[in-house]
Amino acid sequence: MAFTKAKRTNAKLRLAITGTAGSGKTYGALLIAKGLEGKIAVIDTECGSASLYSHLVDFDVCNLTPPFDPRRYVQLIHEAENAGYSVIIIDSLSHEWIAEGGSLDLQNKIANTKYKGNTWAAWRDVTPLHDSLIQAILASPCHIIATMRSKTDTIINDNRQVQKVGLAPVQREGTDYEFTTVLDIAQNHMATVSKDRTGLFPDTPFQITPNIGERLLDWLNADTKKGGETSS
Repeated sequence: MAFTKAKRTNAKLRLAITGTAGSGKTYGALLIAKGLEGKIAVIDTECGSASLYSHLVDFDVCNLTPPFDPRRYVQLIHEAENAGYSVIIIDSLSHEWIAEGGSLDLQNKIANTKYKGNTWAAWRDVTPLHDSLIQAILASPCHIIATMRSKTDTIINDNRQVQKVGLAPVQREGTDYEFTTVLDIAQNHMATVSKDRTGLFPDTPFQITPNIGERLLDWLNADTKKGGETSS
């Protein structure tokens, strides 16, 4: 074993897109995937919603129905890898956590059948399953874009109007920190950055376009021999 010069060459994207229902997470994910180039695979848990945007870019889709067991996600990720896809969109990752057959559902069922109702003990069985999905995302040779629903609340804005806002993503706490970049989309379809290692994004809200994917691809493929970062 030996240490070598650190370079950012041919890295793979790990992007999360969060937002409330109707904010444009799927639409934004497909536009960014278009800019990344290559074959696109979509794992669609949203009852075929991704296919409504088939005019935006060519992609193949697998409509994942319950149970949303993390092992099924892992299987589909590996199938996409073996089939030669360059970009995998997981739409959405929230189902693995909160929906039928997802991690919280598995925890409750295992607690009742194996641990006499002890939900804390049931995490011994469930956490490794969830962690295996996160590891599959991080280790994939494909670009990964994962959408996550945001918990919602309402506020009174400056115009005295009721406005829906997104809070934390619906997933295990800290999951969003596993990604290189996290984009939060508001109800007006404008994106802001809550986490970013690229330095590519403005501080003000911006619209998602395929150019975002193109710029991310350039950043991922940049050879940083001098230890510098590419700038926006």
